[in-house]
Amino acid sequence: MLVSDVLEDGTLVETIFDPASRETRFVRQSAGGCEYLTVIDRDRIRYVPVKARNDLVRHRALLLPSEPTPCGTLTELLAEIEAFFARYVVLAPDAQRLAAGYVILSWLYDAFRELPYLRFRGDYGTGKTRALIVIGSIACKPFFASGASTVSPIFHTLDTFKGTLVFDEADFRFSDEKAELVKILNNGNVAGFPVLRTQVTAAKEFEPRAFHVFGPKMVGMRGRYDDRALESRFLSIDMEPALKGTVPINLPDAYEAEALTLRNKLLHFRLRERLKVRLDHTLAVPGLEPRINQILLPLLSVVPDGQYRDAIVRHAEAHQADTVSERGDIG
Repeated sequence: MLVSDVLEDGTLVETIFDPASRETRFVRQSAGGCEYLTVIDRDRIRYVPVKARNDLVRHRALLLPSEPTPCGTLTELLAEIEAFFARYVVLAPDAQRLAAGYVILSWLYDAFRELPYLRFRGDYGTGKTRALIVIGSIACKPFFASGASTVSPIFHTLDTFKGTLVFDEADFRFSDEKAELVKILNNGNVAGFPVLRTQVTAAKEFEPRAFHVFGPKMVGMRGRYDDRALESRFLSIDMEPALKGTVPINLPDAYEAEALTLRNKLLHFRLRERLKVRLDHTLAVPGLEPRINQILLPLLSVVPDGQYRDAIVRHAEAHQADTVSERGDIG
């Protein structure tokens, strides 16, 4: 089975799901445009797309695009993303641009070796779960889970689909099960550091298995982690209660169609831009700590100059100031 890959000849393959026919297939980018395939032969192996009857796809716990749709320029695409956010989530302008930029990064993440995570932080009633649902719905192959989820399916889903983990209620502590989830967050922002776990084979033998957990992650939680190294992986948006009447209390029926339209445009954007993307070291921000610059550079490398980069830099500078202040309080 194949979900997504960059082939040796430089073409991209992605799995799509057609909600009308309820079938999955491949879309492959080529010099002449896009072609649709039901199988791909590679290295004497025949690959098929994940089945439409897969529980995650069938129950919409994992969302796929249905076809690549022309998306215009990056600036036009970002404007559509922001307009979508504004209809359903209350975010400050800088936070909205940060979230829109992170969505773009999620569709190009495999061009980089380090990634930030995006966190929505706030108490009950501040809209962090709504933000995760809406913003997560247009990320690359979003997989929705929560603190009530068991660990094993999360490892397997990340390893198989290599998409965006959208994780709510992430304020976990102490238990062995939650410690396993922390391993995903500790290892998942740097390429080449899988999590090693033991599986029992059909022959009842214990076999080590490396699980790929690298990729974008969106997290909702009330507080922060005690581990400063883990905290350093996050770009956090602090949520405030929405003003009455500014966004609908319940998501309307049109919401899912709007999200699918944007996923389709973002798929086209990935097919068009993925092989052009490079980390731009010249965008390192003077005065920011090396760790913050490390996770910030991929994000700055995929958004246009001007208001988006400015908003992300302001957010990072505020984050560093809070971190320095916290260290002083602890000291």
